[in-house]
Amino acid sequence: MEDSDSERKTEKENLGPRMDLPIGEPEGSLGWVLPNTAMKKKVLLMGKSGSGKTSMRSIIFANYIARDTRRLGATILDRLHSLQINSSFSTYSLVDSVGNTKTFDVEHSHVRFLGNLVLNLWDCGGQDTFMENYFTSQRDNIFRNVEVLIYVFDVESRELEKDMHYYQSCLEAILQNSPDAKIFCLVHKMDLVQEDQRDLIFKEREEDLRRLSRPLECACFRTSIWDETLYKAWSSIVYQLIPNVQQLEMNLRNFAEIIEADEVLLFERATFLVISHYQCKEQRDAHRFEKISNIIKQFKLSCSKLAASFQSMEVRNSNFAAFIDIFTSNTYVMVVMSDPSIPSAATLINIRNARKHFEKLERVDGPKQCLLMS
Repeated sequence: MEDSDSERKTEKENLGPRMDLPIGEPEGSLGWVLPNTAMKKKVLLMGKSGSGKTSMRSIIFANYIARDTRRLGATILDRLHSLQINSSFSTYSLVDSVGNTKTFDVEHSHVRFLGNLVLNLWDCGGQDTFMENYFTSQRDNIFRNVEVLIYVFDVESRELEKDMHYYQSCLEAILQNSPDAKIFCLVHKMDLVQEDQRDLIFKEREEDLRRLSRPLECACFRTSIWDETLYKAWSSIVYQLIPNVQQLEMNLRNFAEIIEADEVLLFERATFLVISHYQCKEQRDAHRFEKISNIIKQFKLSCSKLAASFQSMEVRNSNFAAFIDIFTSNTYVMVVMSDPSIPSAATLINIRNARKHFEKLERVDGPKQCLLMS
C-alpha cells in the first residue's frame, strides 16, 4: 500500500517492513484526512499488558458495556468505525544494530470533540518488548508533541516495581519531548479490591505516583469498568483539552438562568462524556453525571440493536423533569427543571432556539470571537 518514495525512505532510515500508518503523526485513519483547521491533540494511552486499557477504551469510545468486554477482538474497530471514530491498528517492525527485527503495535483513533478539537489517541501495546522499543528506537516519535499522557495501572499487578519503572521511563521521555504535557494516572480494576480497603490502597498508590512524577504533576483517579468512576476520569481528562471551556460554561450558565433550569449538562455526542455543566441548585448525588452517561450509553446500545437511533428523551416525576436532546452536531444537552409551571413544550422550544447559538460557539477559532463573553 506504500508508494515507492515511502518505501525508499523507509529503507534509508533502516526500518523494516511497515504496515498501515507511518510512525509519525498520522493525518487520518481508514482513509479519513483531517481538515487543516482541526485542532489535533495527541493523547498517549499507556500501561502494561493486562492493565485494562482495551476494555476501558471499548467502553468509552465504542459503546461496549462492561460485561461485553470479555469478548473483545477485531469487533472494536467495527464499533469505532460505525460511530465515525476513525481507528486503525498499526504494526511496526524495526531492525536493531545487530540485525534483529522487533515488532510493536500502536492503535490510532481520531475522536472529534466540539467542532475543531480532535483527539489523536495513541493506544500503545503494553507487552515488554513493545514498551522497551517505545523508550529507545521510537522514543522521539512516540513522545513528541504529546498533550496528555494517560497511564493505566492494574491495582492488583504482581509486578508493581516493573510497572513503576515503565511509568518513570515514560515520564523521562515526556519531560524531554513534551514537558508541558498533562499527566493522568488511572489506578484501574478497583472493583477487585475489598470495598473497605479501597480508600486506603488508592491513597497509598496516589502518594507514590505523585512522588515518582516529580518535577511533573500528575492527577490520579481510581477506576473500574463496573461503575461510574471510569466516566468520571475520562470526563476530567477531556475537560482539560477543550479550548475556551470557560466561555462555554459562561454560555451554559446564561442559558440555564434564562430558561430557569436547575441544571444544564453538555455531553459529547459519541462518547457521552460530560464536557461542561452548570447548576443553579445544589444536587445530592456527586456521581450523577457519570451515572447518566452510563445509563444513556446502554440505552443507545439497546436502540442500535433494534436498528433505531437515539435522539431525545424526557423523564418526569412529581419533583422534576429532565430533557435529553441532540444539541449541536457534536453534543447532547440535558436540562433539568423543577418548576411545574413551565410546560415541556416551552423547554423544548428553548433548547431548539439555543442550538444555533452554541453551534456558532463551537466553530469559533479563538476567544475574541466567542459569543456572550462580556
